[in-house]
Amino acid sequence: MENVLVAGANGTTGKKIVALLNESQYFTPVAMVRKASQQAQFEKDNIATVLGDLEGDISHTVKDIDKAIFAAGSGGKKVKEVDEEGANKLVDASKSVHLKKFVMLSSMGADRPEQASDLKEYLKAKHNADVYLKESKLTYAIVRPGSLTNDKGSGKIKAASSLGQSGSISRDDVAQTLVRALHDDALTNATIEILEGDTLIGKALESVS
Repeated sequence: MENVLVAGANGTTGKKIVALLNESQYFTPVAMVRKASQQAQFEKDNIATVLGDLEGDISHTVKDIDKAIFAAGSGGKKVKEVDEEGANKLVDASKSVHLKKFVMLSSMGADRPEQASDLKEYLKAKHNADVYLKESKLTYAIVRPGSLTNDKGSGKIKAASSLGQSGSISRDDVAQTLVRALHDDALTNATIEILEGDTLIGKALESVS
């Protein structure tokens, strides 16, 4: 079993990621949360937690960790500090302990933030964080979903390095894709865009790996 640090574990998508990892036969989740008050919800299910604020020192959070998923977000409030610099800090910490893989939850449009009509600052932060990860020499996977919905997941998506269209996808299916991307045989040093679709997640990732 590999220990997987989930940054942003207390978020809507983060909680889904932690739950999937907790059911996995391959991975053990370690939920990274910002406040002590957020630990109990995970610990009642015997899920390990670690306190870490992306605006502070997080070097301790990667102790005994094998892989990481960055699913944190500032909700548009501190995009530079959290979405960009926080991600970069976790990349640096991951490099220091030679993490086996780093999976980044990014966003569709992060490859061309200057073309965005809204969310420009957010997409710019995500773009910079993605570039930083790519240049880090860590083994990585960058997943860029369309608009997130709270619909029930289907376990099926549409995926490509560039889809050339916009659309939406459920948080359930995004969480599943991120967990699948942790595997060594999925998305090695690759960036993909995902939307709701008709292809099973595992198959969809194979087609772009």
